[in-house]
Order: sequence, then structure tokens, then C-alpha cells
Amino acid sequence: MLLSFRRCGLERLVLCPGSRSGALASAAGLLARRGDLWLTTAIDERSAAFLALGMATASGRAVAVVTSSGTAVANLLPAAVEADRSCQPLLLLTADRPARLKNCGANQTVNQEEFLQPACRWAGTGPLEGLHFAALDELDRLASSSWKQAHGSVTAAAGPVHLNLPFEEPLHASVAEQEDGLAALISSQADPVAIDSATPLPLNAPQSLDPSLPGVVVAGPWRGLASGLGPYQKSVRGWLQRSGWPLLADPLSALPVDLPGRLHHWELLLDAVPVAESLQVLRLGPMPASRRLEQWLSVLNGPQLLISEGDPRCLDPLGRASQWPGGMQAWLAQQPDGSLAPSSALEQLDERVGVLLDSQIPCGGVANEPALARALARLLPETVPVMLAASSPVRDWMVWSGSGGSHRRCFSFRGASGIDGTLSLAMGLAMVQGRTVLITGDLALLHDSNGWLHARNCDPALLVVLIDNAGGGIFGQLSIETGSPEQFDQLFAMPQGVDPLALASAHGIPTRQLACLEDLPDALEWGLMVQGPALLRVSTNRLHDAGLRQRLRAAAQNELLTP
Repeated sequence: MLLSFRRCGLERLVLCPGSRSGALASAAGLLARRGDLWLTTAIDERSAAFLALGMATASGRAVAVVTSSGTAVANLLPAAVEADRSCQPLLLLTADRPARLKNCGANQTVNQEEFLQPACRWAGTGPLEGLHFAALDELDRLASSSWKQAHGSVTAAAGPVHLNLPFEEPLHASVAEQEDGLAALISSQADPVAIDSATPLPLNAPQSLDPSLPGVVVAGPWRGLASGLGPYQKSVRGWLQRSGWPLLADPLSALPVDLPGRLHHWELLLDAVPVAESLQVLRLGPMPASRRLEQWLSVLNGPQLLISEGDPRCLDPLGRASQWPGGMQAWLAQQPDGSLAPSSALEQLDERVGVLLDSQIPCGGVANEPALARALARLLPETVPVMLAASSPVRDWMVWSGSGGSHRRCFSFRGASGIDGTLSLAMGLAMVQGRTVLITGDLALLHDSNGWLHARNCDPALLVVLIDNAGGGIFGQLSIETGSPEQFDQLFAMPQGVDPLALASAHGIPTRQLACLEDLPDALEWGLMVQGPALLRVSTNRLHDAGLRQRLRAAAQNELLTP
């Protein structure tokens, strides 16, 4: 089975322990020793699936996860949900009991073939009597079909695929039998059986927008494959040059900093800048995580076009846009030519807000979260990608990082916006793309503390910047009333008593505590010099920082309202 996937293009596999999956484990080990497969092992299936998702996102190619039967399969669901919503390819290969042991009370036997279906692009199974009943061409067809479904098409976004594989006993062959079997398969198998591409769904002609009239481009998180990013960026640049429209780009949009019309503080501009209700809107991908933006878009009466990269599902919670899944590159090719348009006046307001924030955000003393977002964006090398935990860090980066935050590739897994798997996702990114920085809160890091176990797999170069505000700081930014601060902590913030430095040290991870903002440059230099993973802890006060965010927003509004 794995040899069939290897011939399709599988390069990386994450293996979890188990007896029923022993044949797959042995095959993975043989392929890894031959240099045909990059093999990673993990003891926690939930964490393993997120690790594979991080690898797949960085490479643009599906990574396989192999598990045993039973509850091991259920632990794959959180990552499958995120892969589904973030449109990234993932192969979930689960071993199962044969049909004779199903629904009869046999140990470790559950209806696992149904667990992942709602989140998967496709779910298949091997022969119910056992995989050894499958002919070689059937294995090739299963692998080819799974591979194609995982990587999507023009009208079907990439995503997770579940292949449930029953195995009959005996489960464990000798080393000699394994090697002989692999040699026989290699000599007997031809190229994988070609699977005809699914006929693409017919696309209606996309809506046109008039570049000679006022408009705005709103770019949400990039949810295509890595191979499609270059053409997408080129197409967005082409439209901005043609229209002169301002660009409101999510930090996860993967768009270059030098795009014409790009605003770096647009989330703050929305509070004070009036716009014509007839403004045209070109929306790219899902909505950025900004309620202010949603409110701003909801009052516009002009045409709104939402373009997705092959995802036909509704991505418009406002119900205001017409949606076209054919991708930005194909849409631009059908628009009339135009000439370079003048820049928007909003760029001058954006610069004024940037100057104001530089003067208002403390750059020394005790660390605070807006200052960390702005300083990290400027101090980290532009070539180092950043992953932002799907809570306060990604929102702070969007609002406070400024132009520095646009100078690098940013990741955050906001398909379902969960904090589970945060550390493992970052480990997976670093294993493929090299030096990476994760910016996370304390609860998100603790939620996936098993991610530290992946450090022994090739020592991925990951610097974890932990913003420790003793609980869920994001809840302090919401309008939540409780009887007392103690009740708020108990019900929402949930501070934990775990020492994150001691926990990381127990895993052999180098750690460092930041004393003040003035020490941040040296601390980052230390963290980026460590060969493998490292943890830099920065303690902040979530109550103080919630008030600071409000004061900074008020100062920005006053600046914009001043002639």
C-alpha cells in the first residue's frame, strides 16, 4: 500500500505505534531505510496528525499519518477538521479489524470508518476481509484515487482523505519476509494505474468589476497549495496596478509587502474613515478575523465579488457577495486591460497611524502584547516565517505589527480557529521549511505540550516565543461580565499552575526568560542561534494589555479625525 502511495508522490509519513498497523509500520521502516520515505514517529495520534498537517502546509504535498485501530482514529478528527477548513492535503491511513471481527464485541473494534467522514474530501476502504486480499492494481487504484482527492482540482479544494484498511492476522512478518515481499512488489509493480481526472464542474462566467471606479481589495488567509502561491500573488499585483484600489490584507494572506496600495493599519482605519456605500469590493478567500471589517463591509451597497482558490463552499458569512471558485489568476485573465492607477489617499492616513503607534506603544520596560507584536515584526529576519497561534497573537499581529508584519510569510491555522495542535503544527512547518518562529499564548502551548516530543525528530529549528499572560488573554478583550475577577478566571481565563520553562526543560528544550523589552533583541538572537527547538518566555499582564489596546485604538481614531 505504501509503495503505491510512494509512486504517487508521497514523500513524508508520520507513524503512530500499534499492533494492527504493524504491516504498515514495517513497510514504512523499509522504505525509510532505502531512502524512499522521510519517516517521523509520534506516540500521540492527535499531535501526530497536526504535525503532518504542518508539513503538508509547508510543502504543498500530502503527508500520511498511520495509526492503529480504535480510539487512535478518533484522535485524528481535530486535525482533519482543520485540514478541511484550511484546504490542505492530508492522508489518514488507519488500520482496522477485518469484517469477521466487527460488531461482535471484539477488542479494540469500533465504527472507526465513520469517525472522520464529515471532515474528509473522500473516505475509502480496503477489502473488508483484509488488505492481503487486494490485487496489486487495486492497491494502486486506491492510492491514486486517495492522492488525487487529497490534492483537489480547479473546482474542489485540497483537503483530508481517510483510507481505512482492515488487516487479518498474522499481523507481523519476519524481517526476511518483509524484505522479500518489498523486493517482489518493486519488481512486479508497473507505474500506478492512471485514474481519469474527475470532470470539473462547469463554472459560470465570473462577475466583472470596473477598475476605473472606486473599490477595495480584501485579502483573507491564503488557502491554496504552495505551488499556486506565485501565480496568485502575481494576479493580485496585476489587479492592484490596474485599479489603484487599496489592499486590506490579512497577515495570513501570503501577499508581498510591496504590493501597491497595501495598508498596514487598515483595521484601525475602519473605525474612522467614511466610505461611499457604492464602493466595489473584491474579496479573496475567507474573511479576515476582524469584526470591524465585517461590520464595515455589511453597510456597503456596491458589488462584492468573492474569489476562492477552488473551494466551492460558501465563504461569505455576510451573505453579500457573489462567489466564484475559479481562482484569482483565471478571473484576472477575463478582465479588461488597464493602466497603472494612482495610489489611494488612504495610504497617507495609514502612514499617519503608523507614526502615531510608534510614539504611543512602549518600546521599553515591562513587556506588553501590542509592543511585542510591533517589535517582533521588526526584529525578526525577513526570511524567517512566523506562525501565529489562533488566538490573541494572530489578532495582535494584524492590528499592531505594522509594515514589519507584512515582510514575511505568516501562518496560522484558522480554518477552524482552534488552539489544539499549535506546537505540533509549528514543528511540522519547521521540519519542511527550516527556521521558523512560533508566537503563542500559554494556554495554546500547554494544550499541545506533547508537541515537544517531536523535537527528537531531526531537531526542527523552531523558536517558540511564549507570551505568558497567565490564562486566556483573548477573553479579556471581549464583553464578558462575571460576578468577580476570580469568577472570570475560573470560567474563562483558566490560568494554570504549570511552569512552562520546567516543562520544556523536561523535554530537553533550551529555555530563556525575558526580563524586559530592552532585552528582546539579544533574546531573539539567542533563540535563532539554537540548533533545534528553543523556548523564549515573555510574561505580560492581560488586564493591563486589554486596557492598552483600547487606549491605542482611541488615540488612532483621534489622529484620523484630526485634519
